[in-house]
Amino acid sequence: MSYQPAQNHHEGAYMSLMRGLRELDLRGPCVPSDLVLIGDHAFPLAMNSRGQVLMAASLYGSGRIVALGHEAYLTAFPALVENALTWLRGDGSDNLSVGVQKNVMAVADNLSKSSFQAKVVGAFSDGPGVGVYVTDAYSVGADPKDLVAFLKGGGGVLIAGQAWNWAKSHPKQNTLLQFEGNKVSGVAGIYFSDHYGEAEYLPVYPQIPTSWMAVVIGKDFEDDLEFLLQGVSEFDIQGGAIFSELLVHGPLAFPIGTTDHGQTFLAGAYYGQGRVIVISHEGFIGSEPMAQFWNNAIHWLDEGRRGVIGVLPDHAMKVLSESGLQCEKTNFRKDLSVFVCTAYSSDHMEEIQNFVAEGGGLLIGGHAWYWAQTHCGQNPLKDFAGNKILNKMGLSLLGSTIGGGLYKAPVPSQAMKDTYHFRHLLHRFAEHVTKGEELTKHEEECLKKLGGDCSTYLNLKAHDCSSYVQILSTLTDILMRSGMPQVCDSCPVKSPKDHLLLNVATEVYKVCPNPDALLPYLIKNNPLMAVVYNHRIPIDVNTKGWEWISTGLYLSPGMKTYMAIPAEMVNKGWKIQIGCQTDRLNHSELKRAQCVHEQFPITTEMVQVWNLWGGLIYLVAPGNTQLEGLQVIVQMAVPAPYYKFGVTTLAEWSLLRTAPSPWAELEFENIIITVPSDVIGNLERPDELAAHWNTIMRAIADLAVIPHKFPRKERFVADVQISNGWMHAGYPIMVHSASAAELVDYKNAKINGMWGPIHELGHNQQRGCWEFPSHTTECTCNLWSVYVHEEVFGINRAKAHPDLTYEKRKTQTQEYVKGGRKLDDWKLWIALETYLQLQEKFGWDAFKKVFAAYHKMGNVHGDNARKMNLYAETFSQTVGRNLAGFFKAWGWPIEPATEEKLSNLPSWNDHPFVQ
Repeated sequence: MSYQPAQNHHEGAYMSLMRGLRELDLRGPCVPSDLVLIGDHAFPLAMNSRGQVLMAASLYGSGRIVALGHEAYLTAFPALVENALTWLRGDGSDNLSVGVQKNVMAVADNLSKSSFQAKVVGAFSDGPGVGVYVTDAYSVGADPKDLVAFLKGGGGVLIAGQAWNWAKSHPKQNTLLQFEGNKVSGVAGIYFSDHYGEAEYLPVYPQIPTSWMAVVIGKDFEDDLEFLLQGVSEFDIQGGAIFSELLVHGPLAFPIGTTDHGQTFLAGAYYGQGRVIVISHEGFIGSEPMAQFWNNAIHWLDEGRRGVIGVLPDHAMKVLSESGLQCEKTNFRKDLSVFVCTAYSSDHMEEIQNFVAEGGGLLIGGHAWYWAQTHCGQNPLKDFAGNKILNKMGLSLLGSTIGGGLYKAPVPSQAMKDTYHFRHLLHRFAEHVTKGEELTKHEEECLKKLGGDCSTYLNLKAHDCSSYVQILSTLTDILMRSGMPQVCDSCPVKSPKDHLLLNVATEVYKVCPNPDALLPYLIKNNPLMAVVYNHRIPIDVNTKGWEWISTGLYLSPGMKTYMAIPAEMVNKGWKIQIGCQTDRLNHSELKRAQCVHEQFPITTEMVQVWNLWGGLIYLVAPGNTQLEGLQVIVQMAVPAPYYKFGVTTLAEWSLLRTAPSPWAELEFENIIITVPSDVIGNLERPDELAAHWNTIMRAIADLAVIPHKFPRKERFVADVQISNGWMHAGYPIMVHSASAAELVDYKNAKINGMWGPIHELGHNQQRGCWEFPSHTTECTCNLWSVYVHEEVFGINRAKAHPDLTYEKRKTQTQEYVKGGRKLDDWKLWIALETYLQLQEKFGWDAFKKVFAAYHKMGNVHGDNARKMNLYAETFSQTVGRNLAGFFKAWGWPIEPATEEKLSNLPSWNDHPFVQ
């Protein structure tokens, strides 16, 4: 068992309730109930070594409740009861009147010497004006709604009992909903379960207790699934609709419909005295192919009341009306039995939550993926309207998607074994780590998904929710017991278990209450490095689009620093980024963690930043920003080898190149190169490297017909592993660490060239108006490779790349002709041949003029065929020759209208394809 440092607002309540108590000796004849806790407000007071909760407290509305797992505890622990009564009457209340139900009248005797005025009553209604009501869990009365209303209005309730005996004598009844005590405590998220609690001698800890064993599902749901799936063998959600994935994370939440890969699109939950069902696309609420399921679902939610079903979405009325229950088109009303709505509005949020807690049914549908795509920088788990309602109920709509299909319904008796369930698998994984219990093959296959779901769930940052704290504590314990795999190039992560640990470690570190204590379990080799203090970063920017501003500083893993920010940069879209490696990996074998950079929005003039993995410090400037003469001050950081052309002198570089950061950065006129520091250890003349790259970048600009000063400097970042290919374009261009030396060896480049890096820079110059994906995706970028090798390095194209030798070009062209000149085959080298033949006839100037012509065209739309005709026309007009026959010979879909437009130009009749 572990204990979290005070972090949520329940800690103060816990300390008040347990004041002066050192231990709770629960041993003896009394067998308590294990209490199940849900929602944001319920928290444990006493937890045994098996993670069972034997005493708990919660809030509901304006009131408070304490539940004890056996009625005998009301007299066995008089000091605890007095503490409870003091807390229950509320802050600032002077009402000392306590109503004590006659079956527990011994409580009144114990209070005779206290300041409380105890009054023994037959029922709650017999004691008007009391501040707190004390009862056992069997004597709530005929109408528990009065007691719930008292609690909601600000009253305090102390309730004690066990439900396992009741459950034995009521085998066909639902303990969570039908046991008398749960009709009050359940509303506040505390349930007396039908499971025995193991009574032990328990020390009272200074913080709310947590345990990995408390991460259990509070019910098996077999009876619920049997009811819901009567006559249902499959879920037909075919068509073009895209669903969100549902995260089922609450102790009383369960998946109903899942894909073959365990992604949930349909789920249910208990919440308070009510129930909820969620489908992750609103269009399928009441869909005809699922009519039988919806009939079952509406009856399950109605719980036999046969009340009014309020339906908000029009399309759902027809099928839901066939349930035999009264359906009305209406917005939310408190007198409904079930409310049916979509997940796109948080209107009546608290009323709907209370409606369900007090016994209502909720059917809600919607997806969060589109919202996530259109609300960049926001957290769909916390900020999406539907999740503001659903999170408390143990369900969340995610930004990840599920395609429609025909999916088998689970077999109720096998569902817990066969269906992926987040809490169940986390509990099993914790058993695997802590007790060495073997996982089944199915469980092992699901570990990668579990890791992703844990990371997603931790983004709730719901530190006031007992469930969240339990799961965070479980993951923290797992990491402390097993450590994090020390992933690197020579020690890659391959197993599902290590994948999970690596994935989860980053997120746990971000949200755990004491990351410094966890750090040694995550990063084993973290040497101390020399630092600089109060380092000033000049801010002179004029951005078109967003870009990174290098600082020349580094943070080691887990190192924290403050950054003082000028007021002009606060809440203007600026961010601080720690780490240059922004690729998110999704490989079966990992040589580093999936995500190793962090970003912090600048919303205050003092920002604290850190990153588990460490990294270079950047300021991320928003687009269209002009600022000069400002400074950002970094309190403490590790200096990095950082050379800036035109600023850093050779004398300064001779000292800087030995700076302790493991990452070095070289910033030139139009490009910034980030490589491991050992790559630049022997670089004595960065000015010569700068001249080399400045010439390359000017040549790239010349061919693209853009100004020599790029609107945003290009970036290269070397990494031990990247998301795609050997290198890939973007901002930054990513290359493997093995290629890092190539970027800084300018002497070798002039002899042997550097095809790959220029190829990626060419990708960044491609424009959709003259691109024909996927034919030219890996082709036209090579125009820049050929151009730079010939014009800058003086290396002929036949020597620049093995696929450009005369023999290889000839063979590829002949094979293309033999294959029938099919456009499907026109790609990569054979597509490049088309452009090379044009260049060899008309020169590079023709290409420059064509690119210049496109700059003036504005937006060019259309499919490949239309764009290819436009290109043929543009190139022909540029060179003053009719090239329609040439392009047709290559298999381009040249239209008669294009041929007509070019008919007045002299034809190119002796092109290579004629020969």
